[in-house]
Amino acid sequence: MLRFLASRLGTAVLVLFVLTLVVFVLSRVIPGDPAVVYAGPKAPPEELARIRERLGFDQPLFAQYFTYLGGLVTGDWGNSLATKRPVLDELATRLPATLELLFAAMLIAVVFGIVLGVVAAKRPGKALDGVIRFLAIGGVSMPAFWLGLLLQVLFVGRLGWLPATGQFSTEVEYVSPIAHVTGFPLLDSLLTGNWIAYSDGLAHLVLPAVTLAAYPLGLVARMTRASMLEVLGQDYVFTASAFGLRDGLIRWKLALKNALPPTMTIIGLAAAYALTGTFFVEVVFNWPGIGQFAVGAMLAVDYPAIMAITLLGAAGYLIANLVVDLIQARLDPRVRLS
Repeated sequence: MLRFLASRLGTAVLVLFVLTLVVFVLSRVIPGDPAVVYAGPKAPPEELARIRERLGFDQPLFAQYFTYLGGLVTGDWGNSLATKRPVLDELATRLPATLELLFAAMLIAVVFGIVLGVVAAKRPGKALDGVIRFLAIGGVSMPAFWLGLLLQVLFVGRLGWLPATGQFSTEVEYVSPIAHVTGFPLLDSLLTGNWIAYSDGLAHLVLPAVTLAAYPLGLVARMTRASMLEVLGQDYVFTASAFGLRDGLIRWKLALKNALPPTMTIIGLAAAYALTGTFFVEVVFNWPGIGQFAVGAMLAVDYPAIMAITLLGAAGYLIANLVVDLIQARLDPRVRLS
């Protein structure tokens, strides 16, 4: 297992290194002058020259790249051209909100996706199977921003059950402020027993989490159904049934364990997709996460911020796939030999 882990980590480091080179080159060939973005379009030429020198844009391209790599290793990811603050600080401030949203969405997608997939495989071709497949295809096909708007119209505009935007209501900051423990606001409110803030944050989390979960839920449900149908057709399942084992025990313990490895691959890909999908969801629901910062950085042509967000997304993708590989190796020892 250690050799398997070392192999996956080595591959991940190599991918990140190649990605830093690609992102760096693309950021330099895109039209635009970072000094103009930093100082403004009306800055005099001598001021722009000083800014280029201070930011290192007057150096040769290879020197800029090695300076950039050194900064990544030491934690100096540059300053945002738009906010003038260190990019790492900007990401650290917004990352907890994005991770809370991502975790809630993937929890919904994995739990409900697996359950729906197993239920659909129980009687393939029947009415319930058709309904579940229809919902799964709808979740995969519908754009996140459109689904978010529909949910806002229904649950906010029509029914008035849930808040429309934001992570917490404005009055929570004054009525029941959240004590800082882990940096994750919803978790901190739970740990400190701040039930007012927790219930308010949970209500704000429902709609964006469901919106973000729609696509991965559809993928997980479809893959689980397909894997379960394949496993349920194996001889050992018929043998277990012939020996009198209960149908629920066969499906939920015996068959599901062997059907999970393909589903775990889809979960890893879906989690990586959801990390980038948060950008659209955060804009629709005004969620104070990295997505809002990413949109602002792209509109402002903020090179250091765009590069950092790209690398962060790639790192999240690699981490998600590494975790999935480890879980697969645990479920199926044959994976370690591949």
